[in-house]
Amino acid sequence: MNTIAETGENKEMNSEELETGQEPIITPEKDEDPLANITGEETMEELMGIYDESFSSFEEGQVVKGTIIAVDKDHVLVDVGYKSEGQISIHEFRDEDGNLDVKLYDKVEVMVEVWDEETETVILSKEKAAKVKVWDAIKDIYEADGTIEGVITSRVKGGFSVDIGLPAFLPGSQADLRPIRNMDEMVGQTYTFKVLKYNRKRSNIVLSRRVILETERETARADTLEAIETGKVMEGIVKNITEYGVFVDLGGVDGLLHITDISWGRVKHPSELFSVADKINVKILSYDLEKERVSLGLKQLTPDPWTTAKDKYPVGSKVLGKVVSLTDYGAFVELEEGVEGLIHVSEMSWTRKVRHPSKIVSVGEEVEAVVLDLKPDNRRISLGIKQTVENPWEVISEKYPVGTVIEGKIKNITDFGLFIGIDDDIDGLVHISDISWTKRIKHPSEAYKKNDVVQAVVLDIDKASERFSLGIKQIQPDPWETVEERYKVGTEISGIVTNITDFGVFVELEEGIEGLVHVSEISKEKIKTPAGHYAIGDTLTARVMNINSDERRIGLSIKRLDEDEDETILKDFAKNMKPTTSSFGELLRDNLQEQIASQENKDEK
Repeated sequence: MNTIAETGENKEMNSEELETGQEPIITPEKDEDPLANITGEETMEELMGIYDESFSSFEEGQVVKGTIIAVDKDHVLVDVGYKSEGQISIHEFRDEDGNLDVKLYDKVEVMVEVWDEETETVILSKEKAAKVKVWDAIKDIYEADGTIEGVITSRVKGGFSVDIGLPAFLPGSQADLRPIRNMDEMVGQTYTFKVLKYNRKRSNIVLSRRVILETERETARADTLEAIETGKVMEGIVKNITEYGVFVDLGGVDGLLHITDISWGRVKHPSELFSVADKINVKILSYDLEKERVSLGLKQLTPDPWTTAKDKYPVGSKVLGKVVSLTDYGAFVELEEGVEGLIHVSEMSWTRKVRHPSKIVSVGEEVEAVVLDLKPDNRRISLGIKQTVENPWEVISEKYPVGTVIEGKIKNITDFGLFIGIDDDIDGLVHISDISWTKRIKHPSEAYKKNDVVQAVVLDIDKASERFSLGIKQIQPDPWETVEERYKVGTEISGIVTNITDFGVFVELEEGIEGLVHVSEISKEKIKTPAGHYAIGDTLTARVMNINSDERRIGLSIKRLDEDEDETILKDFAKNMKPTTSSFGELLRDNLQEQIASQENKDEK
C-alpha cells in the first residue's frame, strides 16, 4: 500500500498554478557558492552583486526546504537561504485542539506564497506545501493502481467525506459490499481505499472501499469453495439477520443458519442471540455449489438433550424450570436448553378452576414441578405444579366430618346456590334448596350478598368429584317435624291469605308454613274459582283436615268448619227440646238424632 511520502526534490509552483491545479515547477537546487569565486580584485559594485547572488532566488509557488529559527505571537520565522527570513502564520502549527506544535531548528518544507525583492518580504505556507505533495502522491497511487489510507470524517450527501491529507469523497455505494444500515458507525474509522478518479483543477478526489472488498471476497471465495464439505465445522461472520435465520459469510460464500438450527431450545428471533459482524462456528449441513446454497447448523455442534432426558427426568421426579411461554391451555417450562415441558391448566391447582395459566405463573418465573409423563420420541414432557403439595381433598373429610358447623365468607352467588370459602381454596356449595326450610327462594341473592359471613353444616364430601356440600337450613330444626303436634287434625286455625289460584287458596299459618284450602273445601255450594271470594292479605279461619310432613302439605277446609257449626246448632236444639205427647214431636226428635249420628260417623271416617 502506498502512502503520501516525502518528495526528494524541490518543486515550485506559483499561486495561480496552485489554484488552477497545474503541475508545480520543479527547479534544481543550486550547488555553486558565488562567494567561492571572489579573487579580491573586484570593485565594490561587483562585490555587492556577488553578495546578492549568494542568496537563493525563489519564485512564487515554489516548494523549498527551510529551518525554523524563531517563533513569535503571530508568525513562525523560517530561514530558506534568503537575506530575510520567510514568515508562516502561527495558525498553521496548531493542532485541532489549538495546541502549538513547533520546535526551533526543525526542518520544514514550505511553499513560497509571496516573494517581493524590493521590500525583501517572503510569505511562506507549510500547509500548501503539504497539499502539493499529497496531489503528487495521489497521482502516483492512481497510476500504479495502489491503495491509500484515510479516515472517514463525516457524512455528506450521497456518502462520506474522507481525510487522506486532502478532503476526498467516498460514495455510499462504494463504502461496502452491501448497503449500510447505520452509516454513522463508519464515521471516525480508518480504512484502505482505491482512488477511482481525481481532478486536480477541481480539487476532486473519488475513493472506493468496495473495490478492495470485492477483490478480497473473490480470493476468499475460491479458497472457501475448495474447503467446504458436509459435516465440516467452519468459522463465519454474521452478515445479515432475518426473522427466519442468519446469513453467515464463510469467506466469500454465504450460508443460511435457519432459526430451527440455531438452538435445541426456543428462539423467538435470531437477533436475541446474534449481531451483525459476530464471529461464530457453524456446521455444514448441506451445500449446492451450482445454486450457491449452503445450509448451516449451530445446535448440531452439541448433543441433542432429548437423548438423555429419560435418565434426567424420570416420571415422579421433582424438577426446576423457567416459564418461557403461556397459552390458553397451559404453560411451557424450560428444564434445560432444548427441553421444555407442559404444565396443563388442569395440573396447576387441586382446588381452583384455572381459566388461564397467567393466574398462577408468569413468563420468566422459576417454578417447581413434578414429571407426570415423558415421551422422548415425541419430545414431550407433561408436568404438574399441584403435585408438589398435598391434595387437600385427601384430608378435608378428616378435618370437616359430616355434621360439622363451619363459618365462611360467601365468595360467589349463582342461580343454583352459594359458594362459601372454607380453606385451602376449597369452596363449599349451599344449594338453593338447602338455604331455608320454609322460605320459597327464587334466587339466592334475595337472601344473601357476596362477602357475607354465614354458618353452614357439612352435608357431604365427594373427594372423587371434588364436591363439598353444605347446608344453612340444617343449622335449625326442620319446623315440619313438629307440624303434626302443633296443628292437629280437626284443629281450627287462622292465617293470612298469601296466594289465590283456580284450585284453591294458600293460607300462611306461620312464617314459611302454609296450608291449602282446596276449592272444593271452601263452601257447601259449588264454586269454580276462589277469585272474587277472597283477597291476598285477608285473614281466614279454617279447619285442619290432613297433614303430610314428607310432602310438606297441610289440607284446610272452610266448608267443614261451617258444617261443624250446623252440627252444634242441631245438638243444642235437640238437647233443649221438651218432651211432647204428640207423635210428630217424637218423630222430629228421632230424625235430628239420626242426622247427628250420621254426621259423627262421617267425621270419624
